[in-house]
Amino acid sequence: MPARKKDESKEYVLKMAKENDVKFIRLWFTDILGILKSFAITVEELEGALEEGMGFDGSSIEGFARIDESDMVAMPDPDTFQILPWRPREHNAVARMFCDVLKPGGEPFEGDPRLVLKKNLKKAADLGYTYYVGPELEYFYFKDSAGTEFLDSGGYFDLTPLDAATDLRRETVLTLEQMGIGVEYSHHEVAPSQHEIDMRYTDALTMADSVMTYRLVVKQVAINNGVYATFMPKPVFGINGSGMHVHQSLFKGDRNAFFDPKGKYYLSKVARSYVAGLLKYAPEITAINNQWVNSYKRLVPGYEAPVYLSWAKRNRSDLIRVPEYRPGREKATRIELRSPDPACNPYLCFSVMLAAGLKGIEDGLEPPEPVEENVYEMTEAQRAARGIKTLPSSLAEALQLTEKSKLVKEALGDHVFNAFIENKKIEWDRYRIHVTKYEIEKYLPIL
Repeated sequence: MPARKKDESKEYVLKMAKENDVKFIRLWFTDILGILKSFAITVEELEGALEEGMGFDGSSIEGFARIDESDMVAMPDPDTFQILPWRPREHNAVARMFCDVLKPGGEPFEGDPRLVLKKNLKKAADLGYTYYVGPELEYFYFKDSAGTEFLDSGGYFDLTPLDAATDLRRETVLTLEQMGIGVEYSHHEVAPSQHEIDMRYTDALTMADSVMTYRLVVKQVAINNGVYATFMPKPVFGINGSGMHVHQSLFKGDRNAFFDPKGKYYLSKVARSYVAGLLKYAPEITAINNQWVNSYKRLVPGYEAPVYLSWAKRNRSDLIRVPEYRPGREKATRIELRSPDPACNPYLCFSVMLAAGLKGIEDGLEPPEPVEENVYEMTEAQRAARGIKTLPSSLAEALQLTEKSKLVKEALGDHVFNAFIENKKIEWDRYRIHVTKYEIEKYLPIL
């Protein structure tokens, strides 16, 4: 939905609600961990909510690290109004709007992830840039949420009869499109019962909202069909985990700032510096892009997930891939960061990636030469000779780097930065003291 003037947007929402016989409106916002939160109002309260917002308990936005109950205001963004297709449509329909979180006095709340992304996008806009992203979210279908029984034994791009989930994907794509989210591709992924639906490239704020919607739609369609969908990064040992490769570019007006017809690999100085910034700060932003203990079960050598700090045009073992330029497709020039996973908070993920890239541009960094050989097959000595370092290998290691990162602190702001670190320390502590099935099976018989 194109952005309208505020009053026009409010009028549009009231009109749409009336025409579609909407009775309930779900107000959506996101906590620090990227978990979607929601409460419903009735259509009678809609006009007041659009003017003044609706009060709620703000401690729910802090993740595990809850503070005492605090009053906050959810201010709906009328440009995000959509009817929910999976709820009854003929009578008493249900709609949703994303909200910005405000303090009771009306000023923005620093702990709102959506605000964090808006602030980073403003920094880019002040430099003349619009930040576009196109994430590819992978996920698994299982029989239910209690285990990891596959629906099929299909593989990459497989079609029926192996791919039992074709209809699930089809229904998901149609639902996303009904909610105004453009879809480019959908296909079976490498692992059994693993799938991917790619949304059409758009500006980062719209896309972060779309990622939140996408995750809910995938799960909702699965539930409606008696199965379970998960974005857990590594649910099954020994097969590929689920990633969220993020294609990104900067535009100045209609011009792709990453493209240069005379540049090496058709990349502009801006693009090369952006790549260099991502490579330099990748270890520091990993805790944001891969925020769960389980994320680091995916980031191991030998599967499709990248762990080495390198970039290339063709090689899919690298952290950053630059898709090859095709004549006449200047606007498609982009870089793809392959480390994030689909269980991240997209508002924070896009924020730190942009901050790293812009810092690379600001400091005029140049990336090393691309690595087209398979980095996994190199020896430690060969990697050391090329200066190829690795991403952190656990949440604890990643957190140590993030906690010292000036770049991340600046990108997230003090409130979100401190709350995020506190949340992740709680999570690591809970994991660290937990006795796992592996330990019982491995050690109980011999110790």
